[in-house]
Amino acid sequence: MLDVIGLSKKYNKTLAVDNVSFDIQNGTVGVLIGPNGSGKSTIIKSVAGLLRYTGEIKINNLPNKDIEAKKVFGYIPEIPAMFPLLTVREHIVYILKAYGLEIDNEKIDSLLKRFDLTDKQDKLGDELSKGMMQKVSICCALAVEPEVIMLDEPMVGLDPKAIKELKIIIKELKEKNCTILISTHMLEMVEDVWDMMILMKEGRKVGQYYKNQMGDKDLEELFFELTGEEDE
Repeated sequence: MLDVIGLSKKYNKTLAVDNVSFDIQNGTVGVLIGPNGSGKSTIIKSVAGLLRYTGEIKINNLPNKDIEAKKVFGYIPEIPAMFPLLTVREHIVYILKAYGLEIDNEKIDSLLKRFDLTDKQDKLGDELSKGMMQKVSICCALAVEPEVIMLDEPMVGLDPKAIKELKIIIKELKEKNCTILISTHMLEMVEDVWDMMILMKEGRKVGQYYKNQMGDKDLEELFFELTGEEDE
């Protein structure tokens, strides 16, 4: 479960996020959407514990910066960062060790296979393309079997096969009662996986809407309708 309670963040005198609250229950896929400058990135970085902020963020009822909360949290950033001298496989091993988990080679092999990285597992971090880096970042987050996972623009740079596989994995995580938050501009990519959306505009939450309450409207249609943005 993910709880964001009264989150506010200023950059100097600019209020980027203004008293935002929302919650995502276990087994739910939440999507965080909004126009550029709406505060999505600030919320994502705050949840990940990368920013100072006012308010509360809880992961499974624990403060998000608590070590026990971090142990059950997985994060796929928008811009993956690789260690230049670690191989693809070593990145996953490193994350498992950082979480204090057993090195399960069968699990690592399975993740590499799902994202077509088996024959690239010995490539170094500075030899990877943007798409391959994204795949490694996804594998690292999934390897720890998180109870709460956050994905920031996870499909950018991925090939169609990897996008399809990631959607399957998101559905599998949901079936395992995982809490999932996805921040994205690519609304069509999450159309068939989302359960609820948090809509942001100008640093404020416009609303929290559930798919089963929206009738036949698709996510993109709702976005333009609720934000007043023009559909070009």
